[in-house]
Amino acid sequence: MERIAIVGVGQTKYERRKKGDSFADMVFEATSKALEDARMTIREIDNVVTVSNDFWDGRTISSMAVMDACGAYEKNVSTVEGDGTFGVLYGMMRILSGSFRTTLVVAHSKGSESIPSLITNGMFDPIYQRALGLDAITSSAMQARRYMHKYGITEEQCAKVSVKNHGNAKNNPYAQLPMDISVEDVMTSRMLSDPIKLLDSSPISDGACAVILASEERASKIAQKPIWIRGVGHCAEAYFLGDRDLAESPSLEAAARKAYGMAGISNPLKEISVAEIYDAFSYMELLWSEGLGFCGKGEGGKLIDSGKTQMNGQLPINPSGGVLSAHVVLVAGLARVAECVLQLKGDAGVRQVDGVKTALAHGINGPCGQSHCVIVLGK
Repeated sequence: MERIAIVGVGQTKYERRKKGDSFADMVFEATSKALEDARMTIREIDNVVTVSNDFWDGRTISSMAVMDACGAYEKNVSTVEGDGTFGVLYGMMRILSGSFRTTLVVAHSKGSESIPSLITNGMFDPIYQRALGLDAITSSAMQARRYMHKYGITEEQCAKVSVKNHGNAKNNPYAQLPMDISVEDVMTSRMLSDPIKLLDSSPISDGACAVILASEERASKIAQKPIWIRGVGHCAEAYFLGDRDLAESPSLEAAARKAYGMAGISNPLKEISVAEIYDAFSYMELLWSEGLGFCGKGEGGKLIDSGKTQMNGQLPINPSGGVLSAHVVLVAGLARVAECVLQLKGDAGVRQVDGVKTALAHGINGPCGQSHCVIVLGK
């Protein structure tokens, strides 16, 4: 397979409410930064993939509202209505088709202009589940409780994830919630849906992110430090929550196996230098770490206790502060990719991890991580 590189990334600052910025304003900012990072002009982009959602944008064909802002006029345009990691996957496939040499992938969302509980309630079955009032928080609380019950994971271990990631966010100028907090602060914060408390949960956020992909031939002429996509895998599992054991993540395990196989990775804990994973809630970092093979099943709590996932640990996870510190729906996974690229280029500033050679970015779609996308990146 031809190698695909990421040659430019751009992010807005992630904020609770961007009152003065429209969707187009945010997309223009992220796109302009990515082009500047790649030292390219919009004329050198062959293909554009936008990542948006009609429900979150409050209009039909939401992608059409940002086409001018990302320079997509008179270009081939594709749209993805899901997490930004899937946008990268699709952009990669567009180049591998042989029809394009460069692709811009851009994602945006303004949670501040939405009612998340109503929108996420809409992802459940309209006949049997939606009327129960399930949403992203209550369904994730069910998953957290099942995971904790099956494997003996404690609320304190989940709280340690929040402490770590909010602390890491202090080094990230794009993060929304950089904070010094303690396990006690998390444990005593307001209960949202047992066992998820306010500081176990990610915030409502606004923002945008863009990355530029290029074929190997084109990347060699564009970038001084191209970052290569070494492996990618994606998989979905059952839609109905009752058809799944929520303490397990077989779709993530399958996606990771595929990505690791392509990248030639046999021991991810030892061979991956840094990981940016989708932690919309604190327990998720523990559960997804198991699915990614960083530890055995049921050992996510022991992993956080060991200190291996701290900034100075064996495998730093979410040095950016993760999704817990800024959760722009649809953008969050693409931000994970952008952060991995910055780490590999040595451009992550004070959040830089030493000696990064291989990085992993992870995104999810659907309730309780129904589908996952895993991307392994390297120099």
